[in-house]
Amino acid sequence: MPISGNDLRELLERLGITDLNEGASTGVEWLECRGGIIQSLSPIDGIPLGSIRQASGDDYERAVSAAVQAFEQWRMVPAPRRGEIVRRLGDAFRSCKRDLGLLVSLESGKIRSEGEGEVQEVIDICDFAVGQSRMLYGLTMHSERPRHRMYEQWHPLGPVGVITAFNFPVAVWAWNAMIALVAGDTVLWKPSSKVPLCAVAAMKIAGRVLDACAVPPGVLNLVIGKREDVGDLLAADHRIPLLSATGSVRMGRTVGRTVMERLGRPLLELGGNNAVIVTKNADLRLAVRAIVFGAVGTAGQRCTTIRRLIVERSIRDTLVDMLINAYRQIRIGNPIDEGVLMGPLIDRHALKAMQEALETLRLQGGRILYGGEILSGGIYDRGAYVTPCIAEARNDFPIVQQETFAPILYVIAFDTFEEAIACHNGVPQGLSSSIFTRDIREAEWFLSHQGSDCGIANVNVSTSGAEIGGAFGGEKDTGGGREAGSDAWKAYMRRQTTTINWSEEMPLAQGIRFDLD
Repeated sequence: MPISGNDLRELLERLGITDLNEGASTGVEWLECRGGIIQSLSPIDGIPLGSIRQASGDDYERAVSAAVQAFEQWRMVPAPRRGEIVRRLGDAFRSCKRDLGLLVSLESGKIRSEGEGEVQEVIDICDFAVGQSRMLYGLTMHSERPRHRMYEQWHPLGPVGVITAFNFPVAVWAWNAMIALVAGDTVLWKPSSKVPLCAVAAMKIAGRVLDACAVPPGVLNLVIGKREDVGDLLAADHRIPLLSATGSVRMGRTVGRTVMERLGRPLLELGGNNAVIVTKNADLRLAVRAIVFGAVGTAGQRCTTIRRLIVERSIRDTLVDMLINAYRQIRIGNPIDEGVLMGPLIDRHALKAMQEALETLRLQGGRILYGGEILSGGIYDRGAYVTPCIAEARNDFPIVQQETFAPILYVIAFDTFEEAIACHNGVPQGLSSSIFTRDIREAEWFLSHQGSDCGIANVNVSTSGAEIGGAFGGEKDTGGGREAGSDAWKAYMRRQTTTINWSEEMPLAQGIRFDLD
């Protein structure tokens, strides 16, 4: 059942959301913004959730100045102490998991389990960052000069900018922010204007912790605003040494070009055109479960969504029939209702893009095998609801080479494994990939230098649903950035190589002689 008006008001009150919310914060203080007002409408049924007064250029300047000033103090806080504050942040999000998860569902259209799962990612990365705060390790190296010691150390980098997309309203911010905090950086967050209340709620939760820990204003900052008022300034700002941006390839090219022109560091997480290879040696029941979640989860609006199914021709018809049968069982509707597996697209623009892609597919010679219809009646008329689509295609179709942010699964048949790998890698993007097989030779080939060219490669696992313990990111048009686990923390720090001479001589490296006598 749809959430009642009273329940919605109580939820928003618990999260600190009012009818009109300021769009800029320095963590423990909220700024009186001077930008225009936007309204957040739920993609589920179009009901208004609240309004935001956006940040202006002047408001951005106040926030970034706070971040710069706070960095002077924050970088000198011992890293384990910074980790302790992040631990408390994780506890705060843990206590608000259900409420914030519901708001994620209401504002982005995710089903309840995905909304709460996203908040769990925030909690998990906090836990990871706490441990990382005691493991910001450098290396020691043997010097070629006698009585010399060499080592490297890692220093805080500076204020870090974070731009996030609508499909993960809080998790991607946390991937960056929590690692940046333990690294000694301050953070300036520009969220998608399609999901502004999630950002406000997350900052209110974090702000209470920062205030209780006497953290100065400017360590965690939020600016919600237009690209021309906030985004362009953030990308061009020399005071921001690292800008992490998640979004489309087009956005990434623009942001990356601006950041590189000032010789800053762009950390880009851009589009994916992810494929799963299924061979005749696969467990098809396992493959179907993974493909359905990977292709339909978040209504196909994940960067890790399965967009291409590359299947061995001898099992193609069998697998397609199994998938169509599974798709028919997917309940589509209000994502906060029990049993619903797919909610709406984020808005009518996404709906139009999906329909245009399907029409283009037909013109290029493809064929729809199942779904792709716009749903109507009841709640469907108040949101952008569709049936997930399975379509027959070729990998060289221009529309298949693009990423359409919608639940469209292109089925492509192959005859040889070499052909499958070539097809898999034959797109501009390179984020996530998977193979389903019980043949160890096929699996190892897929994971070898000749195999997947993506930043993530899985065997008998979906392309979607990455854990935070591994570095997340991709190659080619996906941007090359890495966030979350492994050694991704190094992107948020500056490396310094140090040599100490404890002798009374001054030998030069490489045996160079430069005698003054």
